[in-house]
Amino acid sequence: MPETNHEYLVLAAFAVAAVVFALTPLGLARWWALKFAPAKPGREKNATYECGLESKGDAWIRFKSEYYLYGIIFLIFDVETIFLLPFAVAFGGLSVGAFVAMMVFLLLLAEGLVWAWRKGLLTWGPR
Repeated sequence: MPETNHEYLVLAAFAVAAVVFALTPLGLARWWALKFAPAKPGREKNATYECGLESKGDAWIRFKSEYYLYGIIFLIFDVETIFLLPFAVAFGGLSVGAFVAMMVFLLLLAEGLVWAWRKGLLTWGPR
């Protein structure tokens, strides 16, 4: 009789355990909310925003994206320059390949800065 090999049984057990591990707290939270926190509808509770201000006008309004562009560009260059710290710390012990990789990284970073500059994203004021 051929021997049955259950190689993937452990993997299936881990998958079941992962699903149970993820769904158990959600189920307990739902049960707790239904049992101990009954719904208490009211004018304030059913309002769109609970900040105390009534919403005015349409939500689909035009907005200036310059503020968001500045924020995104700052985040990109800020996070990218953080990657330079390990390079600076280990500069003396790096191989030539690591040095070339970091120079390519810096070239791409500078290219992004030049692109943003030429696109006019770094100038404040009307376009």
